Amino acid sequence: MNVTLAVKQYVSKMIETSGSGMKVLLMDRETTSVVSVVYSQSEILQKEVYLFERIESQNREPMKHLKALCFLRPTKENVELLVQELRKPKYSVYFIFFSNVISKSEIKALAEADEQEVVAEVQQIITKEYELFDFRKTEVPPLLLILDRSDDTITPLLNQWTYQAMVHELLGLNNNRIDLSRVPGVNKDLKEVVLSADNDEFYANNLYLNFGEIGTNIKNLMEDFQKKRPKGQQKLESISDMKAFVETYPQFKKMSGTVSKHVTVVGELSRLVSERVLMEVSEVEQELACQGDHSNASQMVRRMLQNPRVSELDAVRLVMLYALRYERHTNTILPALKGELERRGTSEHLKQMVSRVVDFGGKRVRGSDLITANDAVAITKQFFKGLKGVENVYTQHQPLLHDTLDQLIKGRLKDSQFPYLGPSSLRDR
Repeated sequence: MNVTLAVKQYVSKMIETSGSGMKVLLMDRETTSVVSVVYSQSEILQKEVYLFERIESQNREPMKHLKALCFLRPTKENVELLVQELRKPKYSVYFIFFSNVISKSEIKALAEADEQEVVAEVQQIITKEYELFDFRKTEVPPLLLILDRSDDTITPLLNQWTYQAMVHELLGLNNNRIDLSRVPGVNKDLKEVVLSADNDEFYANNLYLNFGEIGTNIKNLMEDFQKKRPKGQQKLESISDMKAFVETYPQFKKMSGTVSKHVTVVGELSRLVSERVLMEVSEVEQELACQGDHSNASQMVRRMLQNPRVSELDAVRLVMLYALRYERHTNTILPALKGELERRGTSEHLKQMVSRVVDFGGKRVRGSDLITANDAVAITKQFFKGLKGVENVYTQHQPLLHDTLDQLIKGRLKDSQFPYLGPSSLRDR
């Protein structure tokens, strides 16, 4: 299921319920985030939603010509704010949608506050739209696989090299927005940019490509842009010339914005990769996650911890990976690595994370064999995988989930790790 598309459809239903006419969307902090992820401002404007307000804002002007769409969580605070709103309504009519169940006493409180009878409708979106949790009918019933993060604590600790993952990890993506205000020399128009696969074709096509491919595609995008760029002062000598220019300019301007945005984002990613020596860090991470040479791994981790360009977070993650990989090794150097963190001035909170990650997902806890370095067959498989199935040294690791799903499809999951609940006849199918 495409959750973003599903939520977008629900927001569209809310808007359609209110009918035609100018509207204000009244939200709380969380529902504001939900709407901003699934709808761009230009898209929602096309649906006659011209104003966006927060329910807790005290400075809203009365606008009786607008219909109010209230999309709120059913919290006590929101219900109380809505009661206050209905006692002194600022809009002509209210369509109220809660993101979950609301109690009868709260509905009664809203009804009593609506003395001017401005409420047209109250709905509970999640309970009403129960189809969200319906599975389409198939010959083979769906199977629910329940997983525990403690089974694989290694994957979240590794640096990733795909475009979307790097943006999340290195820049931060909040409600489809990236804060680039700290980028050296950034243009004022690019201090905050929007990255959404729904509205950005380049981003949609490059989400899961690795960093090397992104560089090539950015170059191709630039070359394509240069070809379409107007050459010199375009002569507008006729109505048809003017019409052609007007039709072409918006497309050119949009492409210009796309090029500027992605060149800036990829440029900042490159700067951070270089500044934090992330390629070297990632090579050591992959060594810890995929190889079994303790002596070599120990030397590599020590060397990275002594490099001042390695960030505090990256240094701690390397020690965490080492602790998970070699927690029971007879020649473990974990105490020495913790000493290196101490000498670097690592914060107490981060130093404690080394022990906590082992407590959370160490050998004693995890249900599956995440690391099988002593298994000769596994070592052989890794060797050939490294020769044939891996594009580069930075992407050797494959999440445990990949093998779990493969075993599930083949019907080979171990009962000891994944006990089966349900009719045996369904399992056989």
